[in-house]
Amino acid sequence: MTRPDDQRPDDDLPPILANKHYSEPSAFTPESLLREARRQKAASEVTVPRVCLLDPDGDIVRQLKAEGRAERLSGWVCYHTELYVFEQDGLSIGVVGCAVGASFAVLVAEELFASGCDLLISVTSSGQIAATQPLPYFILIDRALRDEGTSYHYLPPAPYSEASERLLASLEGAFDDLPSPVLRGATWTTDAPFRETEKAIEAMRARRLLAVEMEAAALYAFATARQKAVVSFAHVTNQMGQIEGDFEKGEANGSTDALAVIVRAARRLLPAR
Repeated sequence: MTRPDDQRPDDDLPPILANKHYSEPSAFTPESLLREARRQKAASEVTVPRVCLLDPDGDIVRQLKAEGRAERLSGWVCYHTELYVFEQDGLSIGVVGCAVGASFAVLVAEELFASGCDLLISVTSSGQIAATQPLPYFILIDRALRDEGTSYHYLPPAPYSEASERLLASLEGAFDDLPSPVLRGATWTTDAPFRETEKAIEAMRARRLLAVEMEAAALYAFATARQKAVVSFAHVTNQMGQIEGDFEKGEANGSTDALAVIVRAARRLLPAR
């Protein structure tokens, strides 16, 4: 094992950094969990759509269900979530709502890729750090500061998790004519949203980070370690409750704009697979 500091034994390291064997296979796999879940639930094995979506806020799922456009995939046996399938502009997309936070997002990502997913897109509500323009808007996250725990189980310590340069290159110019702006930049992934202190926010601003969210660093670490196609978008909708009328996403709770971004991304990235 390569330790973060070869001069210190594992017992002296914080647990989040100790006893990580990055090149070794996992003892507990998503395939084995899903196998046993199918056995317990007497369910047949199913394949999820090639394109899947994480919707941590659940607004997209709720809107699709309200419109009668989302059908629950009964063979999805994850113990913690439901997966819905919908059609958007000729694409079949699977969506899991309300998987909030780094560990939950990666748990679901592992299970989705074990079930036939080829491309995973995450669209997560985010707090503005750099006031680049009026809210709301999107950020295509190209790297995320690793201020969470999950990424350290997938990759050795480093300040950031990085998106795939190949995928980012494929998305160049994809969103230029959409009504809601899509910027590209870096975010801060935190495990503790109610501990975003003023000094911490100012430090993140000094790093030129654009927004704060809860999943991207872990998803990108997972994607790198497992060699999977993942892209994360921050839907910047708030100033962390500092202003009256915060957290407004736009039409249909932001789902209209978000689905436009998702479809553009999927159409660019699926041929690249």
